[in-house]
Amino acid sequence: MALFPQQALNPGVRKREVFGWAMYDFANSGYTTVVITAVFAAYFVGGIAQKAAWATFAWTAALSLSYAIVMLTMPSLGAYADLRAAKKRLLALATMACVLSTAALAFAGPGSVVLAMLLIVVSNTFYSYGESLTAAFLPELARPDSLGKVSGWGWGFGYFGGMLALGVCLGYVLWAQGQGIPADRFVPVTMLLTAVIYGGASLVTFWLLGERAQPNPAALRQGGLKASLQQLRRTFRQARLFKDFMWLLACAVFYQGGVAVAITLSAIYAEQVIGFQPQETMVLIFVLNLAAAAGAFGWGYFQDRVGHKLALGITLVGWIATCIIAAVTTTKGGFWYAAAIAGLCMGSSQSAGRAMAGMFAPRRQLAEFYGLWTFATRLASIVGPLSFGAITWATGGDQRKAILSTALLFAIGLVLLTRIDMARGRQAAAEADRKARASEEAVAVSEPA
Repeated sequence: MALFPQQALNPGVRKREVFGWAMYDFANSGYTTVVITAVFAAYFVGGIAQKAAWATFAWTAALSLSYAIVMLTMPSLGAYADLRAAKKRLLALATMACVLSTAALAFAGPGSVVLAMLLIVVSNTFYSYGESLTAAFLPELARPDSLGKVSGWGWGFGYFGGMLALGVCLGYVLWAQGQGIPADRFVPVTMLLTAVIYGGASLVTFWLLGERAQPNPAALRQGGLKASLQQLRRTFRQARLFKDFMWLLACAVFYQGGVAVAITLSAIYAEQVIGFQPQETMVLIFVLNLAAAAGAFGWGYFQDRVGHKLALGITLVGWIATCIIAAVTTTKGGFWYAAAIAGLCMGSSQSAGRAMAGMFAPRRQLAEFYGLWTFATRLASIVGPLSFGAITWATGGDQRKAILSTALLFAIGLVLLTRIDMARGRQAAAEADRKARASEEAVAVSEPA
């Protein structure tokens, strides 16, 4: 059996298009790996905020503000993209904004807390827009019974992009430290390197990936913004018809909150609690990305075989174990065990969730439903890191209690997952598509020739 079978793709979809789509995961992974996880997060706490008691909370507050902006705007932006067939155009604008604001982080030095927080808010907001818009292409490319493996292709390949960006930055950091260059001079260069890799790699996406959606004629007559808001209101009113999608969103709020803690705070925890040095942290994150790539790629095939719900449940159990190990270990070796499990679970849990959202999304409302998915994941990214930062602050800097409390988020997500009925969720999406086709045909018949 071929590793990348053509049979996994929808009719008319070529593998080069899927490669172009996966290249966006490759391009943007450097942002989360270098900026949010491995380099800038720890630099913000230790360098820019100079290890102030409120530093971790300020970092999580900046991220939370960006996620709140995305929560409030992405669903309507997704509805607009669907009605205007504008996913690719909006993706290009979001990418450009994220690349430029990432490069601007090079100007944030010791003491410039406000500037650093502002640029993180801007860059992470546009990163989130891009992540949601590119996910909305998935059901257009993959057959319903292959969403897991194709999603895994993207996530798995994406982690190699994160490793490339981190590897380049790590090489530069080791050289800079050997030359006696301080962090406030070498960290800005890593931001520029990350921006260049993000922007350059994303060009492949815009070259190979096409916009398969067609604009809605009624939306063009009404005006895109007005039509998108009306469509979004209809979707929220009909939420009870998509109960399994809504259960998935509730599940995601909790388990993705825990994942967000791992992404945004693992470097801070490794350095401030376990005692890792910056170069050791970068190696740790590099290996974590390697494990995440293997988890996302291999788990994609597994979830298509055993079912998305069971596959996601197994990863949540793994995340609970990760939090407990990280909370009790006092050695670097023990933390490496936690990181290895986290790496395997990270790619697989994120890939499984994205595939499940695609199963429940009507084909005429892909960007909109992925906008709602982004609403949930960004709410999770507020709940998880902000609660971690608040608990750390309230306990006088005890991050062990904070990481242990994160296990509760995964446990709640596991309970909510049991409420999801996959067959019922797919049937609701199919029924919504049938009604949409009938409505469009009725409009076409009623219009004068």
